[in-house]
Amino acid sequence: MLYQICHGGVAFADDVILYDINFEIRNTEKIAVVGRNGCGKTTLLKLINGEVDLNKRDSDEDIFIAKSGNPEIGYLKQIAFEDPSITLEQEIRKVFAPMEQRKRELEEALAALEHDYSEEKVARYTAMEEAFKEDGGYYFEKEYDVLIRKFGFSEEERKKPLKDFSGGQQTKIAFIKLLLSKPDILLLDEPTNHLDITTIEWLEGYLKNYPKAVVVVSHDRMFLDNVVDVVYEIEYGTAKRYPGNYTNFMARKKENYDKLMKDYTLQQKEIARLQRMVDRFKNKPTKVSMAHSKEKAIEHMVKIEAPDRFDTKTFHANFQPEKETGNDVLFVDNLTIGYDHPLSTVSLDLKKGEKLGILGGNGLGKSTFLKTLVNQIPPLSGEFKYGVHVQVGYFDQQMAMYTSNKTVLEDYWDEFPNLTETEVRNALGAFMFSGDDVFKSIDMLSGGEKVRLALCKILKRRPNVLILDEPTNHMDIVGKETLESMLSDYTGTLIFVSHDRYFVRKVATRLLVFEDGTTHQYQFGYEEYQEKLDREAAEADNVRPAQAALGGLISNNGVKAEKSAASDTDAQSAPKKAYYNPGKERSKLEKKIQRVEEELADKETKLEELKAELLRPEFQSSYSKLTEIQNEIDAMEAAVAEDMEVWEELSQQLEAL
Repeated sequence: MLYQICHGGVAFADDVILYDINFEIRNTEKIAVVGRNGCGKTTLLKLINGEVDLNKRDSDEDIFIAKSGNPEIGYLKQIAFEDPSITLEQEIRKVFAPMEQRKRELEEALAALEHDYSEEKVARYTAMEEAFKEDGGYYFEKEYDVLIRKFGFSEEERKKPLKDFSGGQQTKIAFIKLLLSKPDILLLDEPTNHLDITTIEWLEGYLKNYPKAVVVVSHDRMFLDNVVDVVYEIEYGTAKRYPGNYTNFMARKKENYDKLMKDYTLQQKEIARLQRMVDRFKNKPTKVSMAHSKEKAIEHMVKIEAPDRFDTKTFHANFQPEKETGNDVLFVDNLTIGYDHPLSTVSLDLKKGEKLGILGGNGLGKSTFLKTLVNQIPPLSGEFKYGVHVQVGYFDQQMAMYTSNKTVLEDYWDEFPNLTETEVRNALGAFMFSGDDVFKSIDMLSGGEKVRLALCKILKRRPNVLILDEPTNHMDIVGKETLESMLSDYTGTLIFVSHDRYFVRKVATRLLVFEDGTTHQYQFGYEEYQEKLDREAAEADNVRPAQAALGGLISNNGVKAEKSAASDTDAQSAPKKAYYNPGKERSKLEKKIQRVEEELADKETKLEELKAELLRPEFQSSYSKLTEIQNEIDAMEAAVAEDMEVWEELSQQLEAL
């Protein structure tokens, strides 16, 4: 156990954020913390980082934080560079000061061996060199170059002072420093914000292979599926642990709820049956003893509490366009977009009811394209034209993030002055502004609340073409799922930009991808785009072994080279395994993983049942029975651990494939 919180609670004045949190970080686990906006996810990270304290009770023996050794904890905080005039390169290289010092000491120890080759000094140098190698001393420079490049910084930008970078870029710089510092526990709060899809996909692989523990708060479901192996959900002020990734957590949560509800319902039926017998026979002399025994049976039952329902409170809007467009909605012909220089050229023909998702790296023109379509930016060349009866509803983050002293009610009513107060309140209530929430000032709203208010206004006008720029930013997962469902059911035409691949996959029927000044269309949506990425990855994987073999051939001499060449010749002359099908192998592994997960779920269910047995009052005085049940629990826990090892091994094979 690397880190543990036992029955932790956090409150600010009378506002209780977390009240009974049990949380563990084991070895090199990759942990997701999920939950609704405002449930306490960031508070939990701050608790782990030591920025907030546990609540204390009169008897606090069972409330504690335990650590194995003194693990280094790294947390991406608000950016505050000591000297904003130094360059990006100088700031990031501060991380390597201890490693560079060790490198100098190693060189000095090696130089000392030229004069004194004693056993003691050789042993000292060997130990230093092994520790240096173990800590990545021979490749930290390479990792530094890779991270700067992957986060989108050019060679020229390495020499730029920190003060010349935007807020988003400065966040990336702080993120690079954190990753390079290699803490024992890496805490990440929405790490995919400000990152394009290419960088997110690279970060997934980096974190999956990170040699230490990671705790991440994120609303990016595909990112969580690809990175984490444990999920903690915070709901109603407490946390529950689920093994597996996000998709597995959702399935397991539903299974647990269904089982608890079934057990609760069955017990309630049994109590009602016994109570009917008691009521019927308690006044009959010949049946009094039986009635008493049934009454005792009810009293001695370990009562099962009704499970809490999922916290699924969200906005809702059953809206459709006020009027229909013609079949031809938007025609774009060689439209060159940009400001002082061209960013990209786009051509497309969009039909009624299509949902066009737009992907691409930062700065390639996605948002610029949308702004051009709504006439906020003039095109550099080319043209676009809408079809008949088109009514556009446009959303971007800047529109949502305005400031105002008006209340939510006043702000909305000013835009729709012909509505009655009841109509205004009903409209706002559908987007989770109810009761006193409507009297909050705009400046007091969170990012997610401002997004909901902006969408509420746009959808009230019932446009038949929606143009949305990153609509899911600041939304929690339930909100994203709601918007997915709403947009999937929308009968109008949709054009949207998003970095959320899961959201894009669910909503988009077509895809437009911006790549280095050009655009590529995928008529069959995200699946077609993913297949293309998979093919490119497979081709790259096939090239690497060939390059490695060639490198080995060049680097070896004499007999070794001849053997290597002969081996390569044999390999080339040997019949190729034409039957190998990566898709088929992947499918086999996925089925194996599914079987293991089903077995694991069954065993964990049985384990919970055994633990419930252990607490039954009638067994408390029977040492032999308690020992028997405990032995069964120990055996079942060992079986669960074995299944988890099998599951992890199969998952690694699937990931490698």
